[in-house]
Amino acid sequence: MAGAAAGLFVAALVGSSIAPLTTQGFLLIMMIAGAIGFYLGIDTPPLPFHEPLVEPGDDGSGKIDAAELLSAVGTFLAALSAFVSVGLIVMRENPHLFWIVMIMAGWLVGVTMQIVAGAIARLRGR
Repeated sequence: MAGAAAGLFVAALVGSSIAPLTTQGFLLIMMIAGAIGFYLGIDTPPLPFHEPLVEPGDDGSGKIDAAELLSAVGTFLAALSAFVSVGLIVMRENPHLFWIVMIMAGWLVGVTMQIVAGAIARLRGR
């Protein structure tokens, strides 16, 4: 629900500034993408536990988990885009088109990163 609501806020802001994106289909796509992204990106299965006596780097345990990194950065970008969108809507600001496009890009990149993170985490769990 949080992802769908965030997608709705971003779509409302973007749609109010870019006329071709004022359709119900655009709103629905943004809400569905947000719901899927937040579900897959926030609920990623962790890597298997490693013994504490193993030296980091010997078996790859010291490496960064790509799924966790993508999930964290994607969630931050999507949530930041939604937060800025709500702020601009509430304050009735009309930012330059460049900032609208940047908010939309931040949302799309963030949600895409969340979906990819969820896919990576689920595929390695098989």
